[in-house]
Amino acid sequence: MDERCFPNPYADYSAGSVQLLEPDGKLHAGLAGRIRAALPGLLKQVEDGQRSESGHDYSIYTGSTGISLLYLHLAQVFKDDGYLKKALDWVQPGLKHLKRKRLTFLCGDAGPLAVGAVVYHRLGLKEAQDSCLSKLQALGPDALNLRSDLPDELLYGRAGYLYALRFVRKNIGDHAVDEKLVDKVAQAIVSSGQALSKQEKSSSPLKYMWHGKHYVGAAHGMAGIYYQLMQTQSAASQAALPGLVKPSVDYLRKLQFPSGNYPSSLGNTSDRLVHWCHGAPGAIYMLMAAYQVFRDQTYLDEAKRCAEVIWRRGLLKKGYGICHGAAGNGYAFLSMYRLTNDEVYLYRAVKFAEWCLDYGKHGCRVPDRPFSLFEGLAGAAYFLADVLNPGLARFPAFEL
Repeated sequence: MDERCFPNPYADYSAGSVQLLEPDGKLHAGLAGRIRAALPGLLKQVEDGQRSESGHDYSIYTGSTGISLLYLHLAQVFKDDGYLKKALDWVQPGLKHLKRKRLTFLCGDAGPLAVGAVVYHRLGLKEAQDSCLSKLQALGPDALNLRSDLPDELLYGRAGYLYALRFVRKNIGDHAVDEKLVDKVAQAIVSSGQALSKQEKSSSPLKYMWHGKHYVGAAHGMAGIYYQLMQTQSAASQAALPGLVKPSVDYLRKLQFPSGNYPSSLGNTSDRLVHWCHGAPGAIYMLMAAYQVFRDQTYLDEAKRCAEVIWRRGLLKKGYGICHGAAGNGYAFLSMYRLTNDEVYLYRAVKFAEWCLDYGKHGCRVPDRPFSLFEGLAGAAYFLADVLNPGLARFPAFEL
């Protein structure tokens, strides 16, 4: 544990000891003022650094479209169309260099197309918006081809394409993407999971692999896939919930360690990684969604166990990012706060935000893409902006 995280220096929450919110539900003015004062400097570092390092990376995960998504988010948080123009500047290079290799929101063409469509929509540029939506839906046949080697996970697979479709429907309207396409993609994910389960004679009705491993977590694994299926309002996903998704979630949740953490893959007994991509900070969303869908208190109890290990071991030496850093781990607390209205989780999110405000001062490892959305400073800035209005916070490219 000591090799991967810093000791948490903060005392835990004590009811009434600190004012966290203003009467309007927004963050207390003291910390909010610090965040607002820090953001311009952080954004300048992001822009300067990303321009010098991103090269031909146009992805949301580590490239220019991730910066566009950040500015799209800031435009909504601060009601400032100046951020929308920045979002447009950052998304356009990716729209000119679609790679036609991957189709996911985070790492493929669906990211620039979905973000581009929403930016154009907000700017009232309907022709450009419709062009993006047409190209996004044209990726559908590749996602539906179950004979291909396309995986099902979020980062590179079908769940990542499903999220892109849901993203534009949420931000533009249900009319933006054909409901039948959403349903077919959800069904393809279900069918793929059933096929592998049958092949392996597994007790889990839906089973998924990536690169030869049964990953558990949010980015490459089953928790992320089940979460997306539980969040999708389509006939196929809803039909799969009681008989396929629920027993699959139950199969996976039995893997929870006594610490509250989760292994990175089936058969792995190492309780090491407390990341959104691998570990409790990603699995917690599956449990929260299962609680909301199936109304079983056990899921919420296990989500609370996840939250405990994130509090103890979530200030990571890997950095401050969203995928495997303090900002991404802080989102788990914001989501638990929205679900439970328990101020202990808001307090913990605030403390992780304070940690991120001291960006670069703790001796963390410098990530490969230090200014990007999912590995670096842009993700910390996104999280800090979300803490300002915790009731509306959503983990980017994952929650809606």
